[in-house]
Formats: sequence, structure tokens, C-alpha cells
Amino acid sequence: MITHTPHRVALTSAALVAAGLIVTSSSATAQETLRGAADEQGLRIGAAVANGPLSNESQYRDVLSTEYNGVTAENSMKWESLQPSQGQFNWSDADEIVDFAQSNGQSVHGHTLVWHSQTPNWVQNLQGQDLQDAMENHINTVMGRYAGDVESWDVVNEPIGDDANLRNSFWMQELGEDYIAEAFQIARSADPNAKLYINDYNIDGINAKSDAYYDLVSDLLDQGVPIDGIGFQGHRVLGDVPSSLEDNIRRFAQLGLEVQLTEIDIRIDTPASDSELEQQRDNYEEMVNACVSVNGCVGVTTWGITDRHSWVPDQFDGQGAALPFDENYNKKPAYYGILEALGGEGDPGNGNGNGDTACEVNYSANDWGGAPGFTASVDITNTGSGTIDGWTLEFTFPGDQTITDSWSADWSQSGADVTATNASWNGTIGPNQSISIGFNGSYTDSNPAPTEFTLNGEPCTTG
Repeated sequence: MITHTPHRVALTSAALVAAGLIVTSSSATAQETLRGAADEQGLRIGAAVANGPLSNESQYRDVLSTEYNGVTAENSMKWESLQPSQGQFNWSDADEIVDFAQSNGQSVHGHTLVWHSQTPNWVQNLQGQDLQDAMENHINTVMGRYAGDVESWDVVNEPIGDDANLRNSFWMQELGEDYIAEAFQIARSADPNAKLYINDYNIDGINAKSDAYYDLVSDLLDQGVPIDGIGFQGHRVLGDVPSSLEDNIRRFAQLGLEVQLTEIDIRIDTPASDSELEQQRDNYEEMVNACVSVNGCVGVTTWGITDRHSWVPDQFDGQGAALPFDENYNKKPAYYGILEALGGEGDPGNGNGNGDTACEVNYSANDWGGAPGFTASVDITNTGSGTIDGWTLEFTFPGDQTITDSWSADWSQSGADVTATNASWNGTIGPNQSISIGFNGSYTDSNPAPTEFTLNGEPCTTG
């Protein structure tokens, strides 16, 4: 049963501008961004995209457009989002992501068409031919709408369980294992030009589950099933990158498949220490290097951009800090691990891609006289040769000072520890440029000045 496919109407340029979907390009050179470095390698560097921050946060859009040449819808192309009720399609969120990608020259990877999870109950309750018809109709309608707009699709997602056997899902129970081959055949007819992928977790290393995938894919190819690629999701724990990753990529590539690392994040017990963030950098670099080293590996996608919107803390209690940008969109060491693996220029020594000292801080305080209060002025100077794009300043009060009022930054205090994050209008500091921020405070006994400051996690000199 095939229904009429509604075609997507792209937004006009004026509408894209009004919606904030066209983002001006960064002044950084190509080799100083993930996107530029990946373009030089001919690789996809992608990010999973959530509609909330895409609609509401300009910094999210800026980073997404500057650092990534590909996007994957985190949730809005899953069955429960696109067709929550039978025959009733909701395109708005998926269209928003496709429109953003097109306006910023990015490829789109579709995720996902046939999956046992995040599929509505009305589908799971179908039997036999009715379920077959629903699968065919859904694939045809979705891929037909985005034909020419979505470059590749996860056609079947996670069909093998952790026991290395075909998952006993409702698809398997009603349609048998042939549903996998049938889904790919339908997908090829729906959009002959799209790349068709199978995708799963815990298969990035050589193990029983990835061996089962090797056998499954080999059998599908022998049958003439049109499968073009396999996605290794890459949700990892700190220090747990499989040593066999590169060899595993290579053996699937030798089958003639494209391979992508499709959903990378590396979670850490929070709060993460500096040494753990450095280890995370090494882990990211190791994973991306494995892809770069094999001709058949065509791309890497992180499952999100910023720790602010990561799925990890909601799913793994006490863990987080899994992505290359922190909650304030500062580049973490992980960012530079990816950049270095892609052959890009830059060093994390100062948080902005330069090897020299990044910053100087001049702190001065004027007591009010007679009252245990004071006004403090903090001048931050970029002493590096590159632009600081987004900053977080941290220091610790030596005494019992408490901030009572503040300006020109988003200030917070926990005990003696103080954090100031840029306002919307002063996040960029060019080379040899300075900004001033400040606050009012109170104290009980004395008011000694803090002596150590870090900017984006790296130490600054003091003036």
C-alpha cells in the first residue's frame, strides 16, 4: 500500500533569514575549524541536531554552521516524531533541520526509518501484512518527501541485540528476518540516489556483535540487497575506545561498504577533572584517527554539540561532559583532539588555537571605606594571536568575599569559587583586545585579591 507522497516546499531566502537559519560564516581560517579540516580531508564531520536549541539559541546555530559540514536529526526524523498517528505526518521539525542544512551548505543524514524503539504503539500493534504495508508506506512517504535533500539514511537501526542474535523485536516477530532486506529494497525504490545504511551501538570494536553484523551484511550483499554503508554509533565511556576500531572499520570497508562513526560521545563521571578531559581528548583523537586512516570511512558524527544539550546526563546517572563543547560553548580539549586527527591547525594550550599565552587579567578592587564592601573591576586581555570566541573566566577568592551585584558578564559563585561567562555582546575578544567586567562584593575581615585566573580552563598571567 503506497500513499501519495507530499513534496517538501523549501523556505525562501527571506524566510530563512527571518527564521535565523542562515548563519554568517566564521572569520576563522579553514584549518582552524572542524568543518574546514574535514573538508580538506573530504570527510563528513557531523552533529546530531535538536530542534529546541536550533530554534532558540543563536550560539548553537553559529557553532553548528561554522564547525560542522553535516547534520543528523537527533529525534525529529524518527517514526514517533514524523508519523505519531497512522497517516498523519508532522514535518515541521524535520523540515527546519533540512532547511538549516541547505542554507548553510551541509549534508543531511536521515535517522531513522525502521527501528524497534521510538516507534509509536499503533505501529507495534499491527500484524502481518498490515505491518508490512505500514513500513512500506512510511519509507516511501518520508524518503519521497526528502529525495534530493537527505543524502543518506539509517534504513534499519539496531536489528541485532547485545547477544549477537537478531533482536526479537515486533518487526522480527511479525515479518521475520526478511524485513531487513525488504526495508532496503523499498528504500532504494523510494530514493535511488540516497546512500542506505544499517546502524548500531557496541559494534565499533571487533566482538561477537560486530561479527554478527559482518555475517549479516555479507549475506545481504550476496543477495543483492542495496546496502551502501554501516554506522558504528560510538557511545563510549572514558578510556573505553576499542583497540580494534581501525581494523574493524577496515574489514567492513573491504566489503565495499561506506563506514561512518555515527553517534560519538565519550561520557565521564561528573564533575570531570582536567586530567579526565585530557584523556577524553586522546579518546576522541583515537576514534577520529581510526576513521581518517581507512579510505572507506567517510565521516564522523558527534551525538550533539554542547554538553548543555547532551542526552547523556538524562540516561546515565552521574555522568556527562561527553561532547567537544562545554555547557557555555567553549571548546574543550576534545575539540582539539578531533581537530588534530582531521589534520587541522591549532593547539589547546590556550583554548583558542594558539601556542602562546592566551590571556592577561588585571584585577583591582576599591573598598567603600568604613563598610565591609567593595567594587571590583576585572580587565581581560587576549594576548594570543587568534580570536577568543566565547569565554569563561574562573578564580577563587582568598578570603570570605561574596558577590552581591555584577555587570557585563554572567556571574556565579559557589563557596569561594567564582565563574564569569561572557554576555551576548562581549564574547569575542580579538588579539591584543581587552574587555572589562565587574562586580560589587562584601566581606567580613579582609579583602585580599585573587591571584590565579583561568580563561576557558587555561591559566592567565596577571597584570
